[in-house]
Amino acid sequence: MSQATYGQETTQSYAPPTVTQFSVFLTNKVGKLFDLVEAFDGSTCAICALSVHEATDHAVVRLITNCAADARRVLNNEKLPFSEKEVLVVELSKGHTLASMCLSLLGAELFIQFAYPLMLRPNGTPTIALAVDDPTLAGQILRRKEFRIFGECDLPSDGEHQH
Repeated sequence: MSQATYGQETTQSYAPPTVTQFSVFLTNKVGKLFDLVEAFDGSTCAICALSVHEATDHAVVRLITNCAADARRVLNNEKLPFSEKEVLVVELSKGHTLASMCLSLLGAELFIQFAYPLMLRPNGTPTIALAVDDPTLAGQILRRKEFRIFGECDLPSDGEHQH
């Protein structure tokens, strides 16, 4: 197999690691966010990222955990309506800044739908959850630019020491 053929196959078949984000729909009442996060306190998974989008009568809480299967079980047990979306978790570091990440995606005409930081971060470095219209292509581009992309297995648990 020639080098050129190998490179094309690798690029086309490579799927970057993604992480499941849950969008949980809550009524906009005092204590509902507490009820949600408290439900995870007794579970085996940790909330690694959280973003709240409030409207008049409801809120959408986007969250990422270190175990999607357990998170799904918690949300179902609490009878909370939710949806799931695959997002990229990208490490920002020297030479791999937020601006350079955005520029790399802009160059490929990829649309960033939303982004928010992680609270529990692998390596203790700035890390961002990123929703894009084409996660596979975005992951390929960012990996080519030597950004580090994390999967669920890379996310720390609540009790793990962060460097």
